Amino acid sequence: MPYLLLGVGFFLFIFSILMLVTPFLNHFDWVMIEWLSQHRSVPLNRIFITLSTIGGMPFVLFLTTVWCLQQAWYKKFTNVVFIGMGLIGSTVTVWLLKYVISRPRPPEMYHLVASYGAAFPSAHSLYAATLGCLAIYLSQKHPQHILVCICAFIWLFVMGISRVYLGVHFPSDVLAGWSISFIWITLLYLLYAKLSREKRN
Repeated sequence: MPYLLLGVGFFLFIFSILMLVTPFLNHFDWVMIEWLSQHRSVPLNRIFITLSTIGGMPFVLFLTTVWCLQQAWYKKFTNVVFIGMGLIGSTVTVWLLKYVISRPRPPEMYHLVASYGAAFPSAHSLYAATLGCLAIYLSQKHPQHILVCICAFIWLFVMGISRVYLGVHFPSDVLAGWSISFIWITLLYLLYAKLSREKRN
C-alpha cells in the first residue's frame, strides 16, 4: 500500500505539472471549470460551500488538535508526532509551491466562495488528502481499516471536486494537492515504520 500510494503521488504530481505547462492538457482545466459552472444547482452549491468551510485550515487545525490529544491520552506519542509532522510538512510544501509557481486562480466570474493566494496546488485538496492518508496509515491494525480507506478516499475526492465546482481551482491544482500529500505522508510513514522496526530490534 505505501509504495502504491507513493507511485500514484509521483504520477499525479508529474501529470499536474504537465497540465500546467502543456496547452493541450491545460485546455482540460478550462473545459472542466466551464462544464461544472454550467451544471450548478442550489442544493449542490450549499453542500460544496459547506465543504469549503469544513475543509479550510481553521477546522482542519481543530480536528488535528483533537486527534493528537486523543492519541496522547492513549500514550501513542509517536502517532502524535506523525500527525503533527504530516500536517505541518504538507502545509509548508503547498504554500511554498503556491508562492513559487504563483498560478492565478480561475476568473472571479466562476467563484462561488472567497479565495486568497495562488491556485496551484489546492490547499483544501491537500488538507483532505493529508488527513485521509494519516487515517489510512494509522488504522492499518483496526478491524474497520477497509472502511476507513473507503471513507478517506471519498472525502478527499469530494473535497477536490468541490474546489473545481466552486470555481476557485483548476483540476490540475487539485491533482497537485493530492499528490503532495500522498508523497509526503507516505515518506513519513516509511520512516516511521523503519524507526519502529529498529526500536523493536
